[in-house]
Amino acid sequence: MINFRYHVVSLAAVFLALAIGLVVGTAAANGPLADDLNNQVNKITDEKEQLRDDLDQSRAELKKNSDFATEVAPMLLNGKLAGRTALLVKIDGSDKDVDTAADGIAAMLQTAGAKLTGTVTVKEKFTAAASDNTLLDLAESSAPPAISGALPNNGKGQETSAALLAAVLVADKPGTPQVDGARAVLSAYQSGGYIGLDGDLKTPADVVIVVAGAPATGKDAKERNAAALTVVSRLDVALAGDVVVAGLSANGLVSSVRDDASIAKDVSTVDNAFTAYGQVAAVMALVERLGGKTGHYGIGNGATSLLPKTASVTSGS
Repeated sequence: MINFRYHVVSLAAVFLALAIGLVVGTAAANGPLADDLNNQVNKITDEKEQLRDDLDQSRAELKKNSDFATEVAPMLLNGKLAGRTALLVKIDGSDKDVDTAADGIAAMLQTAGAKLTGTVTVKEKFTAAASDNTLLDLAESSAPPAISGALPNNGKGQETSAALLAAVLVADKPGTPQVDGARAVLSAYQSGGYIGLDGDLKTPADVVIVVAGAPATGKDAKERNAAALTVVSRLDVALAGDVVVAGLSANGLVSSVRDDASIAKDVSTVDNAFTAYGQVAAVMALVERLGGKTGHYGIGNGATSLLPKTASVTSGS
């Protein structure tokens, strides 16, 4: 019977033979192999340097384009939204560039002459599927009498809450006074952790730009993305379509709008809001909406052009 010591000696002999073969083989091929490896390393290094140069050039070109868009913005937008009140709505997510895009769009709105009433951030707690029942309770308990009868009576908390928030934040006709109890409604949703508020928000807005980042992820991603679309839909209903969705890409909320024929005919979209061009396009699209036209702009799937054609509308004053 072969004992344990025999196994150990046999294995040691095998490994020793492999080691000797490796040493002999390496010694024999050392020159050509080393040269080949050096050539590959040099090639990879050169490719890396070229990629770095290309990246630097792309960044420089992007900055030039951004600077150009910023410089021409006053010529394209000046006075186009005079007398209008605008609201920014941010759909909260993991993409921190949403804040940067929203700031750029706010500046473009002011360039166009609009008065910014404030910014509302729809937080992840609002769009979470688990929040639907509590949102329904909150809507029913906080809705002012003048609004409660007009809310959807369908038992859906996110849709009912979106309709309630739209009713206190926006108005189809410029100069419409704020609904009594509006501040209490906003405070209730803010204290519940469903929305964030920035600005006085004392005047209903008559135009809205929704800024969205990456689509939701996780086990309830489908429901959360649908809830974000519901927010847009309810703003669309309240404003008869004077809404633009500006995304950082053609994915997420932008694609949801473009894929929904009933919303896409009333709500314009821009899919490159991370650029100055996209921020200008978002405000131009809003001007176009006030003229009765809808468009989808940017560089992603579903975009028909980079920018809308310049348009003139009657101011809200």
